Amino acid sequence: MGRGAAVNGEVQPVLPPGALSPVTLYRQPEPPGRGALGVVRRLLLWLLVGALMVVTAAAGGVYLFFHQSVAAVAAHTPDVELAQKRLDVVLPGQPATALVIGYDRRADEAAGTPSRSDTIMLIRADPRTKAISLLSLPRDLLVDVRCPGKGSYRGKINEAYSWCGSKGTVETIRSLADVPINYLITVNFRAFRQIVDKLGGVWLDVDRRYLNTHGGPYGYATINLQPGYQKLGGYQALDFVRFRHTDSDFVRVARQQQFVKALKDRIATHFSALALPKVIKAITSNVEVGVGGGQPLSGKTVLSYALFAYSLPAGHFFQSKIEQLEGGSYVSAPQASIQRAVQEFSNPDVAAPKNATDVALGVKPKAAAPPPRETTVAVLNGNGVTGSASNAGYLLGQRGYIVVTPSGPSADAPTYDYFHTKVYFDGAQPGAQLAAQKVANLFGAADVAASPADIAPLGNSAMLVVVVGQTFHGNLAAAPIDQTPAKEAPQVAPGASATVDLLRERRRKVPFPLLVPTVIDRSSWIDREKPIRLYRVDEQGEHKAIRLTFHSGRGDYWGVEETDWEQAPILAERNFTRRIGGRRYELHYSGPKLHMVVLRQGKATYWVVNTLLDSLSNETMLAIAKGLKPLPKVR
Repeated sequence: MGRGAAVNGEVQPVLPPGALSPVTLYRQPEPPGRGALGVVRRLLLWLLVGALMVVTAAAGGVYLFFHQSVAAVAAHTPDVELAQKRLDVVLPGQPATALVIGYDRRADEAAGTPSRSDTIMLIRADPRTKAISLLSLPRDLLVDVRCPGKGSYRGKINEAYSWCGSKGTVETIRSLADVPINYLITVNFRAFRQIVDKLGGVWLDVDRRYLNTHGGPYGYATINLQPGYQKLGGYQALDFVRFRHTDSDFVRVARQQQFVKALKDRIATHFSALALPKVIKAITSNVEVGVGGGQPLSGKTVLSYALFAYSLPAGHFFQSKIEQLEGGSYVSAPQASIQRAVQEFSNPDVAAPKNATDVALGVKPKAAAPPPRETTVAVLNGNGVTGSASNAGYLLGQRGYIVVTPSGPSADAPTYDYFHTKVYFDGAQPGAQLAAQKVANLFGAADVAASPADIAPLGNSAMLVVVVGQTFHGNLAAAPIDQTPAKEAPQVAPGASATVDLLRERRRKVPFPLLVPTVIDRSSWIDREKPIRLYRVDEQGEHKAIRLTFHSGRGDYWGVEETDWEQAPILAERNFTRRIGGRRYELHYSGPKLHMVVLRQGKATYWVVNTLLDSLSNETMLAIAKGLKPLPKVR
């Protein structure tokens, strides 16, 4: 009708084109995919659509669940809300330090009863060195206990929490260690047990037999643990961490740090999506986090630190200890020992494991960077902030570098758009690249490259040209203490007779060859209480293990583990492999101390594990490992 409208708007009916032509009868072509194959295709399509809908819904649920969980652990009690106002704000790209307070609030305690801070630990994450470091403070350490508005007195460090709450512990630690504290994490000890159980346990190397059956309100907690590498449940792990029946606070701190590392490894290597809600529930019910400046805790912050810990390079988890602890119910240490532990904690020597290995094996170190007194540096402003170049030059001069005046009319780089600081080197000068890397470490988030054409002329023939970027905040990182140990002779003696008969009695009960430690630490002998243990080591019970426990004259314990479980989680994070005397050894370090030496032969794995305090020297550990010999060859 519309096409038949006249110019004057009147409607005239008009037949469609071809209406009077013959009618054609035809069949529509068969749609593709009809039949069994087509049904399958449609079914797969609908399954895909359904899966996308489920995934989308699940993703939204996880997103909401995650952010609700983050909100649940944010500061919400008056204690943490008040304490977080005293925390330091984290600067972008800079290290962050968290104070962890593990308190013991028991179910039978009356409301309002002060809780005890059983664990006080500093944890530092450094994006510049890609390292995490721990510093545990013995709860009985004698310090100046501080409380804002109340003054101070001389007492045990854990009294700060019961007297003044979290803010008292923050101020006491800040006064003692003189380090910025950016986060406060309070944890009920109940959370340790629950988190471990939700994760299905944690793998720990138990150094000796722990047994105490005489508990009660006025005694030590009961404990019953066998020596050897094993998975501990929540109650067992808590017993191991808190045991103090015959150990000093020093040893107890070492067990706490061992547990923290084991928990990190467990989360990184065995985290089930099904366990996630249970773990988060255990955390949100028992953990509270305060943020520097009173800022709200964000999901982005939580994820960034989780990814940082997950991607940590092997051997970049450092554990600092306060040396020269003395005392009984009150523990004291020289101020110099405390300061050194804090400095090691704040500036971990990431090169220590490699340097220590070279010393123990007598390897001549490769060419080192020239010292600051032989390194010339020109500094340019690449961020547009007035005084940045002169400030950086002054700080470098304080470190002993020779700072030269740039060649240009000003100390400005060609542009002000540098985000990271750049350290350029003159490739024609020997050692320039090594020197550049050393200077870059002082600036943290800095890049190293050869001097480009627009920078080289401004350097005034200096070995290095530093272009200060936006990530420079007016300070340099402190240089780490060189923790490379001095070379020493292995302290060993013949020791095959200590274990050869014990191993012969059990050789037919294991499906792998047994090795005998023919040399042992000269102050040690096989433990009388539990000299050897034969057990099934893995979760499925498919693999067996033998543990030999040695008791040293110092009162600590070390051991030898032998098993056909080649994939034990403890073996995953080796620092180096070295071939010595035709054998290939895997070396596991704790800072500069060789904590474990692993030998693989056939389908069996053998390892020598140091004491909790790593009191055996690196040379002694290597000598013991090299002395492992097949049982049939030992007479």
